Amino acid sequence: MIPADHILFLLVLAAASSLLIRLVKNAIPLPLIQIVLGIGAALLGVKIGLRPDLFMLVFLPPLLFADAFRMPLREFHELRGTIFFLAFGLVVFSTVCCGYAIHWLIPTLDLPCCFALAAALSPTDTVAVSSLMAGRHVPERMIHVLSGEALFNDASGLVCFRFATAAALTGEFSYRQAFDAFLLVAFGGMAIGALIAYVSARLNRVLLRRGFDDPPLQITLMILLPFVTYIVAEAVHCSGILASVAACMVIKMMGMIEETNTATRLQATTVWGMVNYIFNALIFLLLGLQLPALVQGGMAMAHERQVSLLQLVALVGAVYLIMTTLRFIGIWLSILRRWCVARWTQKPFAWPGFLSSLLLTFAGVRGAVTLAAVLSLPAVGSELGAFPSRDLLITVAAGVIVISLVGAGLLMPLCIRFLPDPGMDRYASEEIMARQRLLRTAISLLHDERFQTPDTADSSVQDRELKHDVIDRLSQSYENRLSQIDESHHSTLMNRQLALRRERLELATRLLVLRAQRQTLHDLFVERGINDQTEWELQQELDFEEQLLRSRVQRLPKDI
Repeated sequence: MIPADHILFLLVLAAASSLLIRLVKNAIPLPLIQIVLGIGAALLGVKIGLRPDLFMLVFLPPLLFADAFRMPLREFHELRGTIFFLAFGLVVFSTVCCGYAIHWLIPTLDLPCCFALAAALSPTDTVAVSSLMAGRHVPERMIHVLSGEALFNDASGLVCFRFATAAALTGEFSYRQAFDAFLLVAFGGMAIGALIAYVSARLNRVLLRRGFDDPPLQITLMILLPFVTYIVAEAVHCSGILASVAACMVIKMMGMIEETNTATRLQATTVWGMVNYIFNALIFLLLGLQLPALVQGGMAMAHERQVSLLQLVALVGAVYLIMTTLRFIGIWLSILRRWCVARWTQKPFAWPGFLSSLLLTFAGVRGAVTLAAVLSLPAVGSELGAFPSRDLLITVAAGVIVISLVGAGLLMPLCIRFLPDPGMDRYASEEIMARQRLLRTAISLLHDERFQTPDTADSSVQDRELKHDVIDRLSQSYENRLSQIDESHHSTLMNRQLALRRERLELATRLLVLRAQRQTLHDLFVERGINDQTEWELQQELDFEEQLLRSRVQRLPKDI
């Protein structure tokens, strides 16, 4: 167990990382800042060990659940072939090819041990990928592919790692048995997660019909769901990761969140946002806390094996280059697969640019999942006995993690900067269309209400005039908003740069107005013109409006 003071210290570091990222104006990726803070804390004498089993249980289920919830079901269905090829095919391809390459580099290292290291390095880290991509203007298709791949390749990589570890310890391995067990673990985990989510959604509907729709209860049940699915799946030796992902997909398809009331949905968004931020920060801080001890252990191991530090660094760099090259090859194999399918089905196909494939390659970041995997290898004194060359595998894995994070932090923004401008993406055009349809629906309803005959005979002339006045005011408001969207959309098609400048100016002005309104509200409270409860309620309205405005700001391109 981590002492309470260490937990509080990690939370302080998480808050400090948020402050630092604003001071450097997002010039450095947030994960790198958190890793550096963790390294600094370790050098100051803070020691917090990383228990792989506890790490997998505490961090992976809620984070994967949240990432799966942000994955659009329509895009997941459209990109399922590419996602599953990268998440499963590329992992197996990287494990086998990189395993043989490591064995060629280090002939004294047994082949099963090489496969174990390659399997631990094969999956990308979903937390690292999402953190590095946050706030950057990346084509939506690429984001969906990377998110979908990261959701599933943790499970495939850990399953391959499990089989390679067993082969290294027992000396027995069968490709046929491994393939059968892989299918059982993967599909068993998804089936368990889907079943638990389906039962949970049905039971929740019963609770909603009986009036149990208070936000604390609903949010608590939602947070517990990924943990329950993970624990149950792991208890029957299936993939808890895939169980958590499948559970979220089923919850989305059944509309469990949409059935709750508005307060529950708003509070759930806030709670999950905080859980996502805190857990992401803790993962990278814990990773940084482990690195000094791992480097020290690697240097001691190199000294015992009479290997120079330069040779060890060269070995880490070679393994990283091998994994990166294999990922680049796998991405182009996926592109060729899509081209063959398009030719077979006679559908149009657009070849992606070279920079896009490079961006997908460098986005294959290794993170805390890889470190947790290699740290789970049996040490001296365990029941299974010491794993062969355990210290060397941990040192190489830690080095590859650092290089991949630094490389992605430096090279991904460079690739994004020189990507061609995709114009208005599909998401933006669909959002404009939806807003127009909603406003036209409101205007149509108000038009029908204005000319509707009063239901009661004793309705006074004053009541009818009051109703018409209210409807006229609302109609004018909706028509103004509709004309603004229509004009903005037209100007976007005619002159995108001018339209973006106009929208940015409008959002900046509205945020400035909100700031002035906050100050006025505070002055009223100081002058005792209103009490604290009234201030809090009005403050919440301003907060909600600001949240909507800032979400629009974040979706604007950064390069104009």
